Amino acid sequence: MRKNRALADRIANTSLWLLAAVNVLFVLAFAVTLLFATSPAHSQADETIACNGRNLLEEFLRNDPEQVVEIEREAGRTPNGKGLLWKIEKDGIAPSFLFGTMHVTDPRVTSLPDAAKAAFDEARTVVIETTDILDQQAVMAAMVEEPGLMMFPPGEALTDHLTAEQREIVSTALDARGVPLSSVVKMKPWMLVSLVALPACEQARQQAGKPVLDVKLAKDAKAAGKKLAGLESVGEQLRAMASLPMPFHIEGLVSTLSMGDRVDDVIETMIQLYSDGETAMFRPMLEQAVPGDGASMGYAEFEAAMVTARNATMAERALPILKKGHAFIAVGAMHLPGKDGLVEKLRQAGYRVTRAL
Repeated sequence: MRKNRALADRIANTSLWLLAAVNVLFVLAFAVTLLFATSPAHSQADETIACNGRNLLEEFLRNDPEQVVEIEREAGRTPNGKGLLWKIEKDGIAPSFLFGTMHVTDPRVTSLPDAAKAAFDEARTVVIETTDILDQQAVMAAMVEEPGLMMFPPGEALTDHLTAEQREIVSTALDARGVPLSSVVKMKPWMLVSLVALPACEQARQQAGKPVLDVKLAKDAKAAGKKLAGLESVGEQLRAMASLPMPFHIEGLVSTLSMGDRVDDVIETMIQLYSDGETAMFRPMLEQAVPGDGASMGYAEFEAAMVTARNATMAERALPILKKGHAFIAVGAMHLPGKDGLVEKLRQAGYRVTRAL
């Protein structure tokens, strides 16, 4: 198959790569997972670790240019699929703005474009996904309330869900990170993915205290005396993370560990797409890597549980804030595009929503 050949020089099993990529999106989809993203393998963080990821689209162009054309064509069919900043207007109400974020510390992401910076500066209220990420005690309290979301119950362990081959992959990969499998055997696989699905450079920056974009916006808002609000609780995010079937999580963990440094390429591709405002290209970029229904179903499960369902909640809770005007609402960029995206949902609620960046 032509699409398989496009990655043959780097990946022997493209379906594993897709699962790894989806699980990277899984981590990036939730600000709260960043509290678990620091690997215990590094007690001394080196903020200077270089990011070595490569843009996968450039690889696709070299091996199969038509593949990129198809990705762009599919993205072009997605409503509101380009743009990070959207102006929200309604007669009699002061304008507000909706901004798509990416939950990383990369300076290309954390430095706001001029238009977004102006909208942020003018806002009286800044809204992020969950303000709980500013309070680690709140996160820990939520974990204590529902430990089953993160940890296996007595008598059950991660190894109970692994085949002999999967156990060898997981054990070897964790050992390489200085994390014995025995030390994490009670953790649910999505928590382990949070530990291994970010590049070393991103982990190093977080360990060094660099804030992800959402946290930076929240801290800047508080420093400027703006009102700060959230659209979700940490408990809701944790329950959403744990909602997918165990086989999905197990396969995602194994594939992410199997891909090693290839995860860096996924992150780099996402950052470059994000910087260009190409929010609708995330999904087709992943799906074009693997032909067939399996890829679509894997992403579809992820999207339904972790994007679409949360969009409805976010839109509903944003409406009372928008009625007061002067708001700057910042949520993950994956929540903006599509017929079920926030842009479309706010239009359905009677607002004029136009692209501002």
